[in-house]
Amino acid sequence: TPAGAARPLAGRTVTITAGGTREPLDPVRFLGNRSSGKQGVALAAAALQAGATVQFIAAHLEVQPPPGAQLTVVETAEELREVTLKLAQRSDALIMAAAVADFRPDTVSDTKVKKRDDGENPVITLIRNPDILVEVVQQRAELESPAVIVGFAAETGDDDATPLAHGQQKLQRKGCDLLILNRVGRSLVFGQDSTEVTILDAGGAEPETVSGSKTSVAAVILARVAAMLGTSSDQVE
Repeated sequence: TPAGAARPLAGRTVTITAGGTREPLDPVRFLGNRSSGKQGVALAAAALQAGATVQFIAAHLEVQPPPGAQLTVVETAEELREVTLKLAQRSDALIMAAAVADFRPDTVSDTKVKKRDDGENPVITLIRNPDILVEVVQQRAELESPAVIVGFAAETGDDDATPLAHGQQKLQRKGCDLLILNRVGRSLVFGQDSTEVTILDAGGAEPETVSGSKTSVAAVILARVAAMLGTSSDQVE
């Protein structure tokens, strides 16, 4: 029906992570990143418009979460991991757009870290955070849910390989269905209203580069997800 075509995700549950995690160092400081959450919010709005029930897991956002989404607020990568693994179990699709800190301080001071009288610099040891995307893929192997998992990769590129090569390697390593590759830098992507992404498909489809507003890019990503999920039987009236 025309209504079904306009709402290709009706009857589906889509879980979306967004924003930047913050890893505490002491009561007033944290290790964070430049993510604004704009792309994640745009994805949630597009999913809602397509008729989905949206479970929205928000780390730090610089924009308002979309009205109509079921909101869960988190701060750290560990908190994001716990909520994501739980909500993914009852999702048709999971889109992991949050910028998750790869590392966190080994210890968190109970009091503010102050300048030392002897002029010595404090030493902060970082330890790795869990790889949530890999864990979700492993969990899916046991629970067979969600049907579609979308990861995001922010690449700056380096002398050894192009961002696209990094993305292809990451797609294989992580085991997700789609990987959205962002080229990032101080003036690129983070906090901007427009973006350019390359969609990598584990199914073997050619990489697709999409540019424009984060709203228009979100619509393209959700259309790919809807196509992968197919037509839901409960859309037929």
